[in-house]
Amino acid sequence: MRYLTFALTKGRLASKTLDLLEQVGITCEEMRDKNSRKLIFVNEELKLKFFLAKGPDVPTYVEYGAADIGVVGKDTIMEEGRKLYEVMDLGFGACRMCVCGPESARELLHNNQLIRVATKYPNIAKDYFYNKKHQTVEIIKLNGSIELAPIVGLSEVIVDIVETGSTLRENGLVVLEEVCPLSARMVVNQVSMKMEDERIRKLISMLRNVVSEGTSH
Repeated sequence: MRYLTFALTKGRLASKTLDLLEQVGITCEEMRDKNSRKLIFVNEELKLKFFLAKGPDVPTYVEYGAADIGVVGKDTIMEEGRKLYEVMDLGFGACRMCVCGPESARELLHNNQLIRVATKYPNIAKDYFYNKKHQTVEIIKLNGSIELAPIVGLSEVIVDIVETGSTLRENGLVVLEEVCPLSARMVVNQVSMKMEDERIRKLISMLRNVVSEGTSH
C-alpha cells in the first residue's frame, strides 16, 4: 500500500486538523512536538505521511501531487485558483472575507466610483468587484497590516478576512460589504482521487460524521 500524504496549513489549522483526525483514530504524535525539526511525519501503521506548509503553498503541493490531501482555508483556495477537488468543509477556522473601510467610504461603493482597494487577496478582490459588482477599481496588493492602507490614504477600502472585527474597530474601520463566508476545507489531488478512491472516500465519510456530530451538538 502506498502512503497517503497530507499537507496541513501551519499553525491553528494544523492543530485543529490533528484534533479532528484523532477523533477518527488517525494519530501522529510526533507532529505535536513543538521542538521537532522534522519536515515529514509518518504514521507507519496507517501508511500516512504529514507535512506542514504555509497556507498559500498547500494547494500547490496538492495540485502537483506532492500531497494527496490538503487542509487549507477557503480564502487560499479561491486566491490560488489551483486545479484540485474541494471535498469538504471542515467547519473550523470560520470567518468572513469582507470589504472594510471608514464609514465615509460606504457611498463610494454604492456610487460605483473608481476607488483603490488594498488587499492580500488580489484575485478574490478582482473577482468580487469586477464580476459581482461590475465596479472598476484599482487593486493594490499588500502583504501585511492591511488595515493601515485606508488610514494612511493608500486606499479607500480594503478586502480582508474578518474574524471578530475588533482590529477594525480599534482602527476606526467597519465592515462595509461581505464578500463570502470562509472556513477550513479539505482538498484532494485529482489523480489521487481516482487512484486512491476507496481510501480517500472512506476517510472523507469518517470525517464528515465527526464534523456533522460536532455541528449538531
